[in-house]
Amino acid sequence: MSLNGKVALVTGGAQGIGRAVVQSLLQSSAKVAVVDLNQTCGEECKKQLDSEFGDGSSTFIQCDVADGDSLRDAFQSTVDQFGRLDIVINNAGINNEKDWEKTIQVNLTSVINGTYLALEHMSKEHGKEGGTIINVSSMAGHH
Repeated sequence: MSLNGKVALVTGGAQGIGRAVVQSLLQSSAKVAVVDLNQTCGEECKKQLDSEFGDGSSTFIQCDVADGDSLRDAFQSTVDQFGRLDIVINNAGINNEKDWEKTIQVNLTSVINGTYLALEHMSKEHGKEGGTIINVSSMAGHH
């Protein structure tokens, strides 16, 4: 399926499942904002994506999704760079039993914030064209 002209934002996009999703989106001709906490991993990911898909097909935005202002800025930066937002994949996640509050912020609160931000940038109620929101969860929740 061609996503030519569509713009996606993927949290946790520099590695693992998020990275695979980013590559799939790029293979389908979407432009992608790779949002990740890990600066080094994100920059390396961006270099590899540029060599495979060309400059301008993706951008890396370093962001702690648990920081609401930083997440809002990542969404705005994506729209500023690519002109629109069509797909949001809330994929970032951690499992830190010693810091359960941070785990809740990343795995739950940031997904809720990301969903509301996606609605602001994509919802027809806000004069936009609509879009798709995908929230990724872990099997760890099924113990």
